[in-house]
Amino acid sequence: MYVRHLQVTDFRSWPHADLALEPGVTVLVGANGQGKTNLVEAIGYVATLGSHRVATDAPLVRDGAQRAVVRTAVVNSGRELLVELEITPGKANRARINRSAAAKPRDVLGILRTVLFAPEDLAIVRGDPGERRRFLDDLLVARSPRYAGVRADYDRVLKQRSALLKSAGAARKGGGSADLRTLEVWDGHLARSGAELLAGRLDLVAAITPHVTSAYANVAATDEVTAPSGRVADVRYRSSLGEALPEGYGVPLGKAADPTELESALLSELERVRPQEIERGVSLVGPHRDDLELLLGELPAKGYASHGESWSFVLALRLASYHLLTEDGAEPVLILDDVFAELDRRRRGRLAELVAEAEQVLVTAAVPEDVPPELTGTRFDVREGEVQRVS
Repeated sequence: MYVRHLQVTDFRSWPHADLALEPGVTVLVGANGQGKTNLVEAIGYVATLGSHRVATDAPLVRDGAQRAVVRTAVVNSGRELLVELEITPGKANRARINRSAAAKPRDVLGILRTVLFAPEDLAIVRGDPGERRRFLDDLLVARSPRYAGVRADYDRVLKQRSALLKSAGAARKGGGSADLRTLEVWDGHLARSGAELLAGRLDLVAAITPHVTSAYANVAATDEVTAPSGRVADVRYRSSLGEALPEGYGVPLGKAADPTELESALLSELERVRPQEIERGVSLVGPHRDDLELLLGELPAKGYASHGESWSFVLALRLASYHLLTEDGAEPVLILDDVFAELDRRRRGRLAELVAEAEQVLVTAAVPEDVPPELTGTRFDVREGEVQRVS
C-alpha cells in the first residue's frame, strides 16, 4: 500500500499543492510554519477522517476559503483508487471514490491505512484517558472500518442519555420526579452499542500487547529493559465495569470478547449505579469511562516514566500498531512528522532502522540533518508556499 499522488486545495496554509509520490522513503524538509506537516496531515485525514493536531475540521480549511479539497491516488495490492474528500465547516463533508460520489465519507475508510508518529503522541502516555481511548479507537477503525459507525452510534446514545440524566437530576432536586422508563430505554441502547465497542477494544488490546512489549524492547535503552525493577512495557485495559468485567478478556491468549455477555454486564452495572448517575447527572459506566493502562513493570508510565522512557513507550505503541495492521494483510503507510527532532540520538537511529524497510515512509523535518541516514530517498523542499522536488 502506498500513496502515489497527493493534491490539496485550500487545505490549511495551501491554496494548492501537488505532489507525485513513490514507494520507499520521501522526506519533506522545511522550516517551521512552511506547511510540510499540513501535507502529511492531509494524507492522514484521508486514512482516518480526522487530524492528529485538531479535534474539529474547521481549522483545516484555509483562512478565507469556503471549503478544502484533498485528493489522493492510493495503490492497494496493485489496484489504484482515487479518493477525494471535500471538507466544508458547518456542513456535511463529501467523498468521492474513483470520481463517483460515496454515500457517506466513512465509505473511504480502509482504502488507505496510515500509522503516524508525531510530537503530539507524547500525550498518549502523559495525557488524560481520552488520549488513550482515542489511540485505541483510531486503531480499531483502521483494522475494521465498521467500528467508525459503532463509535458514532455510541457517542450519539451517550449524549442523549447524559442529557436525560441531567434533567432527571434537576427534577429530583426541584422536588419533582423523573421518567425512569425513558432512562431504561436509553440504558438498553447504551449497553448494546457500548458492548460492541468494548468487545472490539478488548480484542484489540489482547492482540497488540505482545507487539508493544517487543517493540519497547527494540527501541528502549538497554538499561530500561534489564533494570532490576523489571521495567518491561505492558498494556492492560481498565474498564468502568470493574470486577463485573468477565475474566479472560483483553489479555493475550485470552478468550474472544462476547458482546452479548458484555451487554448484560453493562446493563447490570448501569442499574446498580443509577442513583449516583441521577444525583451527579453523568453517565458513570461505559467505554467512555475506560482507560488503557500503560505499565513499565508494575508502575504506570504516566507519572513514573522518564522523558526517554515515555518516548520509548510512544514509539512502541506506534510500531505495535504498524505490525498489527501489517499482520492483517495491508502494510500501512508510515508517517513520521517532525518526530526525529524530539528523540535522542540512539532512539532516532533505532526508529530509523525499524521503519526503513516499510513500503512507504513519509518524513517531515525542519533541517536535513534531523533525518537519520538510514532514511534516505526522495526529498522535497517546502518553503514560501511551494513544494519542490530536489532529489
